[in-house]
Amino acid sequence: MIDHVYISVSDIDRAAAFYVGALEPLGWKEIGTFESTTDYVPDLFGFCDRAYGSGKAIGCSIWLRKRKEGETGLYLGLVADTRAEVDAAYAAALSAGGQDDGVPGVRAYFDTGYYAANVTDLDGNRLEFVTKRMNPKRPV
Repeated sequence: MIDHVYISVSDIDRAAAFYVGALEPLGWKEIGTFESTTDYVPDLFGFCDRAYGSGKAIGCSIWLRKRKEGETGLYLGLVADTRAEVDAAYAAALSAGGQDDGVPGVRAYFDTGYYAANVTDLDGNRLEFVTKRMNPKRPV
């Protein structure tokens, strides 16, 4: 399941106006701005689906970020049910030829219950394996 996607854009204000209009019929809403306190995470502008943060189902979010020179543009967050799954996916991605982009650990700048690991694929696209305390347990 997809947890979140970062979309790199040339103009955040223009892109935000587009996504507000395009996603509203699907029940998505603005989360607003996330002002980063670390160099690793950029400033972001977000949107979320109906389930996001509800505690009833795992939600999905889309975050706009300012595109950097030479960036591929894709950052995909994938849901893991446990920290052990995050660790296993990270190890498997490295074994498959991926490169480390952030070792498994708590990302307290988002939330103390946010545990993730980051890798880049063979073309430089970025993947995050993440489990969050706000996500309910998925049915088996």
